[in-house]
Amino acid sequence: MQKSTTPRPSAALDNGQLDLPLFAEPALPVATPSPLPPSSAPPTPLPFKRPTGPLAPDGARLRTLELGARTLQYRLKRSSRKSIGFAIDGTGLTITAPRWVTVADIEAAIAEKQRWIFSKLIEWQTRVEQRALPRVTWGDGAELPYLGKPLRVKLGAAVLAFDEATRVLALPLPLHADAQQIKDRVTGWLQGEATRIFGERLAVYAAKLGVTFRSYALSSAMTRWGSCSSEGRIRLNWRLIHFPLSVVDYVVAHELAHLREMNHSPRFWQTVESIFPEFREARKQLKQHPPEMVPGM
Repeated sequence: MQKSTTPRPSAALDNGQLDLPLFAEPALPVATPSPLPPSSAPPTPLPFKRPTGPLAPDGARLRTLELGARTLQYRLKRSSRKSIGFAIDGTGLTITAPRWVTVADIEAAIAEKQRWIFSKLIEWQTRVEQRALPRVTWGDGAELPYLGKPLRVKLGAAVLAFDEATRVLALPLPLHADAQQIKDRVTGWLQGEATRIFGERLAVYAAKLGVTFRSYALSSAMTRWGSCSSEGRIRLNWRLIHFPLSVVDYVVAHELAHLREMNHSPRFWQTVESIFPEFREARKQLKQHPPEMVPGM
């Protein structure tokens, strides 16, 4: 196994392991702070007229602003900070502003950033709608993704078998089997497939990169797709088996590249690209995939 001489970041030095996070939220939390007009920051705080909107449970003031044909609701918090801050999450827009800044100045700043605000609010709404999609109904005819394409479960078979042409997984369970039995049997088969396929892909990309890993195992981590320790121990989330093989290959290449570069520097990404040139599209697909679309998450 080849070891990098590049100094590792402190996070890697603390535990000797680098992880590939499971689901990244949109890069929302704080926009570039809006500078305050000179007249809005006097040497000593001035009293301001408190808004009359209702209070949120956390004490923030709820307000409504008309922006052209659109109506925007937001939460206003006052603090000792020196600029107007913007944050967007599943609850909507939150503005944090100095105590002496007028509401008129705050809403002028919102108007300036309205394109960014509405774009990010739409992103969050899309995620909420995706979370509302139905989960797998574990019974005869259940469908779930396997290597990026639908797989259908068929009960009542004599033996467990998968037909690649029809993409039917036949299970030796009665038609009246309960949902947990079916889920456990399908999960066991998927994990067996993950062990086999991930092992094959690790061998392919390790040979391409010219590295040797010490061990490999599946994980059920809820916070990462894969990890690689400085000792060469690789763990891959078995739920990757739901994704197309290109996504599996990206995660495999990502973890193996850490055997050369135990960091996420430009040299690391060059290493990934050297064995998997298509990594950008696969990485984008993995980042945008909502957790609720992965059965069992």
